[in-house]
Amino acid sequence: MTREGESGVEGASADGEGLAVLAREMARFGNERDAPARSVMAMLGDRWTTLILLVLAQRPTRHADLKRALERLSHEKAISQRVLTLKLRALERDGFVVREVSGDVPPRVSYRLSPQGEDLARQARAMIDWINLRSEAIRAAREAYDAADTPD
Repeated sequence: MTREGESGVEGASADGEGLAVLAREMARFGNERDAPARSVMAMLGDRWTTLILLVLAQRPTRHADLKRALERLSHEKAISQRVLTLKLRALERDGFVVREVSGDVPPRVSYRLSPQGEDLARQARAMIDWINLRSEAIRAAREAYDAADTPD
């Protein structure tokens, strides 16, 4: 049995034990398209979600301020209102973001990370840090692969 946060696959023997452990884990947590492991990893891999989490990890942010921050930080320099709203709704649906509406007229809407969202943002930050530490090796591997004369 694995501890929380461990897959149990690392160091598995070559006789398929690792695949058996992985299969049991997937049966337990689900391997459907909307299973949390699949859907959350897909969100983290999309163009905007991780950046949204990292911006909201700084402080609660109003919708317009969040849009401006994302546009300032991203390579794309633009996120549509619709895409931002869809990303925020998906994060809210999964319990990572809390939407707060003020009693003002007109109402002011702001977003903040839930405790679960704060934890996810920390995990995403750790993965980014891991990648950044290895960025030179990753670039070198890409160059070597691209330079190799390998048929498809």
